[in-house]
Amino acid sequence: MFAVFRKRDFSLLWLAQLVSTAGSALTDLAAGIWVYRETGSALAVGLTLMATAVPSLIVGLLAGVYVDRHDRRQIMIVTCLVQAVIVAGLAVVIGIESIAVVGLYGLILLNAGVRQFFDPAHDSLIPELASDEELFSANSFLSIASFGSTAIGFAAAGLLASTVDLYWAFIIDSATFVFSAGCIALMGRHPMPAPEEEASVAVVIANLRAGFATLFGTPIIRSLFVVGALMFFSFGLWNVLLLPMSIKVLGATEFEYGLQEGLTSVGFVVGSFFMARFARRLPEPAWIAVAMFGMGVSGIFYGLATSIPIAILLVMISGFFNSPSSVSRATLLQRNTPRDMRGRVFSAFYVMRDVIFLFGMAGAGLADIIDIRVMIVAASSLLIVSGLFTLVAPGLSVATWRAATARLQAAGAAPSMATIPLRAATLADFDRLAARLGPLGQLSPEQRSSFIRSATIREVPSGTRIVEHGDIASSAYFILDGSATAGIPAGDSFRGLSTMGAGDFFGEIAALTGSPRTADVIADSDTTLLEVPAESLRATMVVPEVQRLVHATLTTRLLRTEAADLPRLAGVDQESLRDLRTPRPSVDVLQRTYHESEGVS
Repeated sequence: MFAVFRKRDFSLLWLAQLVSTAGSALTDLAAGIWVYRETGSALAVGLTLMATAVPSLIVGLLAGVYVDRHDRRQIMIVTCLVQAVIVAGLAVVIGIESIAVVGLYGLILLNAGVRQFFDPAHDSLIPELASDEELFSANSFLSIASFGSTAIGFAAAGLLASTVDLYWAFIIDSATFVFSAGCIALMGRHPMPAPEEEASVAVVIANLRAGFATLFGTPIIRSLFVVGALMFFSFGLWNVLLLPMSIKVLGATEFEYGLQEGLTSVGFVVGSFFMARFARRLPEPAWIAVAMFGMGVSGIFYGLATSIPIAILLVMISGFFNSPSSVSRATLLQRNTPRDMRGRVFSAFYVMRDVIFLFGMAGAGLADIIDIRVMIVAASSLLIVSGLFTLVAPGLSVATWRAATARLQAAGAAPSMATIPLRAATLADFDRLAARLGPLGQLSPEQRSSFIRSATIREVPSGTRIVEHGDIASSAYFILDGSATAGIPAGDSFRGLSTMGAGDFFGEIAALTGSPRTADVIADSDTTLLEVPAESLRATMVVPEVQRLVHATLTTRLLRTEAADLPRLAGVDQESLRDLRTPRPSVDVLQRTYHESEGVS
């Protein structure tokens, strides 16, 4: 579960998020405390919270277009440094009495606007730092960094407010942004392909349309938005209703309310560790459904609770179940959104989240005329509805999970790819692939020509068997469009199931080591494949970024192939023993063969 930390770039990004999120939480709470001290108005405090959400509605979608057209690492560095200056400005503004409150609101708005560029760039970069198999762990640990450091920031703000001066909260936050920028600057480069057109108004509008076409035209992404909308509306209701429920209905003290909020984050962190360890036990949509049911049921019991200790325990359980939903949703979005569309799709998701969340907060005003317990039970029931929708939603449903296994089980009778006509690959085909797979953008014009010289293109219909385990072959496949499912045979079922989309590749183990194919792969939809001979693939691996990408993917798949046999050993029978007598190369042997073929010691 900790393997992703062996990647230096991910470790640096994780550390940057841990530190900067703690600083941001410090500023958020410190600003609210300062405004309440100065104005004595709960409305004024509410405006500081709204000021952090308004920029999402104004610049969120445009920020996504910008992120998809520029180097995401550079965007993150610049936004961190700009935010450092803005937050330091807060420390100055609160000391100028004539403009203090207005100046604080203005700088909070500006800071939130700048952050609209950081978040989609950050989330778009994660799939390039972690392999497909590591995405669950990567998102889990990033969630831990985010929620854990938020609790630290809130606690530090309270300490500064009671012992020193809130001025230092903004100074410390400014320093955390500088530290984060330094961590990100130490990361390797992950450039985007250069935009083909200048960013005119017409081009920006066209980019937005393309982003929305991806969002609404991809069933699984569209379903995630619907599930998210129901969930965030419920969360909006919850966030407002928890305070009156705790203090007014259950008779809690302010300390007990604060403890309840803190233990919610603790529950989320524990849930994130759980996901990092056990996420592969279920498909991502199954985790989302489990999370929705878990949060919904614990929320209903919270609405019926009669004592604050029981209520605190239930909220902590709800926080635990929140993590599987958050981690699985992020992983699915990253896996199913094309690389060049991530900024736009993620930004659209953040805008939807903020808008729906505000609607939920506004809806909580009905608690003035409806019993608070009834409102909380209704909000929790909405989460159960969201879980039920997940089980039938296009791209997420139970039928979708079963279909992947069924397609692989029927692979023996599926049409073979041998009968499909092929054509020679062109530089235009390479450009399509490079837009999906960043490291290939590092190849020189000569290397690009060499890469496609012997490569071919096949238009593969849905249901076609692309490769079968045990076959001997010497080429790898890159998906230009469409999707495919891979699985490792294990008795009557398959293990190590994975879905691959545009920009993914497979068959590199057989191509680079000369060993038999280790998995079955079948086309989920009409798919365009680029087939590359082993010699052409090896030639590109003189580029360090390409070599790291291919070697990391190859190693992970070899380990997963070996691991697929382990569950059978719990109840070994004669059939399994006969299978074990069949010689098959180990991970070490295959890696040694690969290194020898590359001339690597």
